Amino acid sequence: MSITTMPESKVCDSANPVYLDCAATTPMEPAVLNEMVRVWTEVPGNSGSRTHEYGSNAKKVVQTAREQVASVVQCDPTDVFFTSGATESNNIAILGLNSIGKSKNRRHIVSTAIEHKAVLEPLQKLKEQGFDVTLVQPESSGLLSTEAIMEAVRPDTILVSVMHVNNETGVCQPINELAERLVGHEAYFHVDAAQGFGKDIDSLRSNRIDLISISAHKIFGPMGAGCLISRKRNFKRVPLTPLQFGGGQEKGIRPGTLAVPLVAGFGMAAHLAERNCEQRRDRCIAFRVKLLNSLESFGVKFIGDQKFVLPHILSFAIDGVDSEALMISLKDIVAISNGSACTSQSYEQSHVLKAMKVSDHVLNGAVRISWCHLTQEIDWDCFSNRLSKLM
Repeated sequence: MSITTMPESKVCDSANPVYLDCAATTPMEPAVLNEMVRVWTEVPGNSGSRTHEYGSNAKKVVQTAREQVASVVQCDPTDVFFTSGATESNNIAILGLNSIGKSKNRRHIVSTAIEHKAVLEPLQKLKEQGFDVTLVQPESSGLLSTEAIMEAVRPDTILVSVMHVNNETGVCQPINELAERLVGHEAYFHVDAAQGFGKDIDSLRSNRIDLISISAHKIFGPMGAGCLISRKRNFKRVPLTPLQFGGGQEKGIRPGTLAVPLVAGFGMAAHLAERNCEQRRDRCIAFRVKLLNSLESFGVKFIGDQKFVLPHILSFAIDGVDSEALMISLKDIVAISNGSACTSQSYEQSHVLKAMKVSDHVLNGAVRISWCHLTQEIDWDCFSNRLSKLM
């Protein structure tokens, strides 16, 4: 399959900076857009309508998407519950355990200090309702210790929630090891896989992972679509209490009329992610080599152990250069960020980097560059020359 790239442009033209914030959201694959347009124009039905062909056709589209998403993590299609994205899925997975936790007097949760706010804030809500939440600190490398997490697990632990890939550093966490170590413990295992789904595939295929949160817009699909994977264990699904009521869609876990075109786009994006994973990875590695070469002479401090970082993210700081100054200087060349898109408007220092005990001067200079197989070529001389002016 040939890979379609973004239109070429003069990279130093202020009207056309190269987009390098794919960890925040990815550009859309042309095939995904085509599938969504097809469904919008040819399949006008509600997937919940059972009395006519239009509804049946819409239901078939949803079923295909369910199968495509399930294939990536090797779960049963009935384990896929469509939502608006990973944030909603995280809320359902965490807050949905409130009732069962209280009824069984299992009110302890283990998570980590580097989780996305879409996990940390629901955990705070449960804490306010009497749950005990243990947040495991990362190592300075950005990696979470399997031993530290398992030492925090208690007999009354109802949930262990650990992210797949950190959105700020790109560090891939030891999900497989945790899944193996949790065998035999009753705690449910939840993984926020927004950043790694479709990129680091094998880590999410363990049957010991009970719950997985996913967003379509991180894998070249549409914003506003995602899912919660809820696997059965011993033929029983996680007893989640829904956060919304009415309609009964998605077996009541997430009621509401499904956005069939968005679901179709999500399914196509998942299918392409699984099929083209290695090809995309190679493209990202090639881009990474050029980026590292362009940064070589600037005394760059890399954030996160690069042995564990996925190839599409680089977090770093240049000694003596403030992140805001760096981003402004490069804004007509590349579009980059200095943290999570969900919290960037607050201009607060990153809780992730603080947890890693990154020094203040590195923290204040930290930027994140993230790219993908669709990223256009950059004039690296122009990039390097602009950085030189900041030194």
